[in-house]
Amino acid sequence: MATPNIVEVASLIGDESRAAMLMNLLGGRALPASELARAARVTPQTASSHLAKMVEGGLLVHEAYGRHRYYRLASEEVGQALEALNAIALPKPVRSLRESDQSKALHFARTCYDHLAGEVGVALTDRMLELGLIRAEGRDYVVTTDGAKWFPDFGIDLDGIRRGRRHFARECLDWSERRHHLAGALGAALTNRLFDLGWIERVPGGRAVRVTRTGFARLESDLGATFEESRKGAKISESPSV
Repeated sequence: MATPNIVEVASLIGDESRAAMLMNLLGGRALPASELARAARVTPQTASSHLAKMVEGGLLVHEAYGRHRYYRLASEEVGQALEALNAIALPKPVRSLRESDQSKALHFARTCYDHLAGEVGVALTDRMLELGLIRAEGRDYVVTTDGAKWFPDFGIDLDGIRRGRRHFARECLDWSERRHHLAGALGAALTNRLFDLGWIERVPGGRAVRVTRTGFARLESDLGATFEESRKGAKISESPSV
């Protein structure tokens, strides 16, 4: 069996422009090449070259819509690898109030590939463990008997998720909290449900997530998850960097 070529993957991620593009895609959405070029501060021609290399290297996939190509991470595993690198990387210096606001927004709540991360994601995972809705089993999470009732009542189809080909529920190391949050198909379904209910909403231009007033109230009443009053009223800048 062939040995994985770690050096090739590392060289693809290690370029500053390509790293900027990958981090912008870590929120799980597909983005056009033009937007990724702006995020990396390179010309469209240079961006196309970088994107082609990452597609060839298995980090990205693309879809064509008319004249435009949209790029996204090739798999959940790519997202987990990027999140793990964030966890061990030294933080960049904050040079402005805007960057400070953006950093606080990402630390509080963001999408990691397609599931909820940051302080909110970790707090929800911890609370579900405390309530006995899920339990840790190695690197995975298992839904308990109580959870098998709670999740469908909350609007999540556990049987449908299990029929999918994706990993059901697993731990994902949160780079800002240095603890685990819920990933996998169950983490994605829970996050989508929170969006559908209007408890969380995306901050335009990035992967930061804003918890709505209804969301704060219902997270507290339904799950007992509480947050500081200062966090509830914090101003979150739009277009946060990654």
